[in-house]
Amino acid sequence: MAISLAGRLAERGDVPLGTGCPMDRTLRAIGNRTALLLVREVFYGTSRFDALAKRVGVSEAVAAQRLRELVEVGVLTKEPYRDPGQRTRQAYVLTDAGRDLLPVVVALVQWGAAHTEGTAPRRTHVGCGEPVEVELRCAAGHVVGEADLELGTA
Repeated sequence: MAISLAGRLAERGDVPLGTGCPMDRTLRAIGNRTALLLVREVFYGTSRFDALAKRVGVSEAVAAQRLRELVEVGVLTKEPYRDPGQRTRQAYVLTDAGRDLLPVVVALVQWGAAHTEGTAPRRTHVGCGEPVEVELRCAAGHVVGEADLELGTA
């Protein structure tokens, strides 16, 4: 089974899509392990630089570079905070674009739980207690599988 392609996508042959592809643009912006783990940690409520670097398990230099990149592409923003007796520092918080990554983060956790060894956090709806799963649905509410999806150019 494969996703159906329409328009220019169906006629692309062996020519790479390059930067015209939204998946390529997304991976260029946030598509490395450290960036995604930093985004995960901000979703989990971590906002301070030292804690982010420690929880992701990277050096301060790597954390600083990735956080700078995530701010530049608009996934995170910095907000000043000051602990009593300390200098002003910057906390990292999600922007609207960053919050839009929630289904991506949950889908990666869901895939990892199903296809890799180890434990995974439960994904539960606070409102009713039922498990949360990521799935594709059309605007009419139908679940969409690989064979039911058509990608085309606008």
